[in-house]
Amino acid sequence: MDLSFIAIVVLATLAAGGVTYALFYPMLSGQARAEKRRKEFATPVAARTFDREAQARAKRGQIAQSLKEIENRENARNKLTLEQRISQAGLNWDRKKYYIVSAAISVGTGLLLLTLSGSLVLAVVGLFVGALGMPLWFLQHCRNRRLKRFGNEFPNAIDVITRGIKAGLPLNDCLRIVASEAAEPVKTEFRLIIESQTLGLPLTDAVAKLYERMPCAESNFFGIVLAIQQKTGGNLSETLGNLSRVIRDRRKMRDKINAVSMEAKASAGIIACLPPSVAGMVYLTSPRYIELLWITQVGKFALVGCAIWMLVGVLIMRKMINFNI
Repeated sequence: MDLSFIAIVVLATLAAGGVTYALFYPMLSGQARAEKRRKEFATPVAARTFDREAQARAKRGQIAQSLKEIENRENARNKLTLEQRISQAGLNWDRKKYYIVSAAISVGTGLLLLTLSGSLVLAVVGLFVGALGMPLWFLQHCRNRRLKRFGNEFPNAIDVITRGIKAGLPLNDCLRIVASEAAEPVKTEFRLIIESQTLGLPLTDAVAKLYERMPCAESNFFGIVLAIQQKTGGNLSETLGNLSRVIRDRRKMRDKINAVSMEAKASAGIIACLPPSVAGMVYLTSPRYIELLWITQVGKFALVGCAIWMLVGVLIMRKMINFNI
């Protein structure tokens, strides 16, 4: 009786062990995973291709959405206020100071023309030119000069960021290095980016504001690269390295075009200076011969017509010899 009971227990134990082995062995040995992989490879190639195409379409959709958002922001920034123009020029003026300077230039120009010519009409024209033309021209001149300095220094800043990322530094630390060691105006602009991040602004929004202060292709490219990289991922150091190379190639092309077109610019300058130069020499040698141009009514009309045609010719030549790269 005892032997029979022992045999039953042994057989039951063996049966339970066999059932457990049959149920859990595939999972423990990796057979289930191998079978799953065999089924995946056994599926048609078209199904796997469809999945990859779906992922590619989703990624392209994210990139298109990012580009659309950036384009919308650029369209909203096309209308510049006076404060934005002053900021782009790099001046620490407010609206009140700008108006005071404009009024001073206007009064000075009007008084100068009134003193030299004695004509109230020219004095009024000088008032308008001094109030509306010369201050805006000065802001535009300061803006272009600042953008040129920014474009020359910006590739070096991108190279510093690229080398820092390759060395293992976080992107924010690389931006701080540029904000502390770069030349102006890149130093100030990156310092504003760091300050914006300190106040809680996301990195993409802080870099997007760089284009508002520096409306050039280089800052726009930089903002687009960071915005797309943050949404889709990728090798940021390689992307920034390519951006730096593109910016340097653009500058090389611009310098090459300027060198090639320098002869045409010199010719245009000589042609534009010839009529007033000849008129001045004729006035010095034979004043009565040329003074008919501003004494008689026909001469005044001829003088105004020639000035208009000269202005049109100068503008056409300027358009022909200036290239936007």
